[in-house]
Amino acid sequence: MPDFDLTIRNGTVVTAADTARCDVGVQNGRIVAISESLAPGRRDLDATGRLVMPGGIDSHCHIEQRSSMGIMCADDYYSGTVSAAFGGNTTVLSFAAQHRGDSLLEVVEDYSARAESKAVIDYGFHMIVSDATDEVVNVQLPQIIRRGMTSFKVYMTYDMLKLDDYQILDVLNVADRERALVMVHAENHDVIRWIAKRLIERGHGAPKFHAVAHDPLAESEATHRAIQLSRILDVPILIVHVSGLEAVNAIRAAQAHGAPVLAETCPQYLFLTAADIDKPGLEGAKWCCSPPPRDLASQEAVWNGLANGTFQVFSSDHAPYRFDESGKLPLGDKTTFKNMANGMPGLEVRLPLLFSEGVGKGRIGLNQFVALAATNAARIYGMYPRKGTLAVGSDADVAIWNPEAEVTIRAENMHDNSGYSPYEGTVVKGWPETIVSRGRVVVANGGLCVERGTGTYLARGTPEPVAFQGPGTAAMRAFKALIN
Repeated sequence: MPDFDLTIRNGTVVTAADTARCDVGVQNGRIVAISESLAPGRRDLDATGRLVMPGGIDSHCHIEQRSSMGIMCADDYYSGTVSAAFGGNTTVLSFAAQHRGDSLLEVVEDYSARAESKAVIDYGFHMIVSDATDEVVNVQLPQIIRRGMTSFKVYMTYDMLKLDDYQILDVLNVADRERALVMVHAENHDVIRWIAKRLIERGHGAPKFHAVAHDPLAESEATHRAIQLSRILDVPILIVHVSGLEAVNAIRAAQAHGAPVLAETCPQYLFLTAADIDKPGLEGAKWCCSPPPRDLASQEAVWNGLANGTFQVFSSDHAPYRFDESGKLPLGDKTTFKNMANGMPGLEVRLPLLFSEGVGKGRIGLNQFVALAATNAARIYGMYPRKGTLAVGSDADVAIWNPEAEVTIRAENMHDNSGYSPYEGTVVKGWPETIVSRGRVVVANGGLCVERGTGTYLARGTPEPVAFQGPGTAAMRAFKALIN
């Protein structure tokens, strides 16, 4: 009898640290052998001419989530995880969104029930905290963390989601005590509100004015403020979906100073600009997200940030809405940038875009691609080494890539429910062909090979410590001892 349930042979195995020609042996959903030559298993995958990499981890996506405006996104946990799998991912971390008055515990039960019956790959949750009452912050949030949701998100903008600085400090204090990670949507709410009001009063409601209202300075100011709030308590934060040059510079400067600041960016800030939103009628709404795509200088700053380590995480921020009154255009042709749904699809193309333009154009190396695709997120969000690498003992989560495949991105070939792609017509070189999740072949030969509900929930551990250490750390520790 063969020693392995599954073997992947004759490929080039790539992790965040190493590249080698070797075979991978799988038993009971785990990797049990990595060797130059293994005998075929009960199922044998020939990876000749292919790259064998850890399955991607998309650690920022919105699936089956109702927005604060009451609009349900287009994907449920079936279509969302299917789309993720076809894009080379074996794990998604999506958001369980608390709205004002909600119990965190009830929110988690709701999202867990939705995902359990539908997901085809493994999944976990970040909690969105929008109602930071004493009960929520000091009683419910610690319970959620102890159940394996060791990261949560706070907003500095949106009327129904934003927390003030005092509340953010409360949340940071709990995160420090419970050893969790706070993710921050950093935009100055009052700046956006002030500009938007004047634009609407003057009849400037077209989608392109979304990028005007969400001024880059609103992002950079809030980014700087979030960093200072985290430094008061010396608590790590992760600034999500960073788009603008000045925000990138603020994060880089804080990291150089030793502040415990991590950062994430997304494909839209590498491949799109504000000019893409400037389309006739309401068409530009398809390209509207928050923060919006910026200019070419910001694009270059984001690419440089990926290359030099300013960004540890590369996620899709997949927020899919149909281009109709159920989604992007809730008021039909009367919709303005102020009441349209913000967000765009990206789960399936996140990794092919980065591989093609990053690795293929020499902007990042192959090992760095793996780090951004999977390994860094696994470390930061408490899943490593179970997830995010190919090593003996790790889950057999594998993406087998054809580095020479040329694919034209078309909405009709995507597996999400948006009905359009912001990257329509883009040609990429390199595509994931076979996806293995916990030893199960999920995608092969262009088809789905598993049933809905076969993904599993991930209770995550403590995020790995942030390595940045700089001046003032000892004093900050003494200050925390005083107030706790």
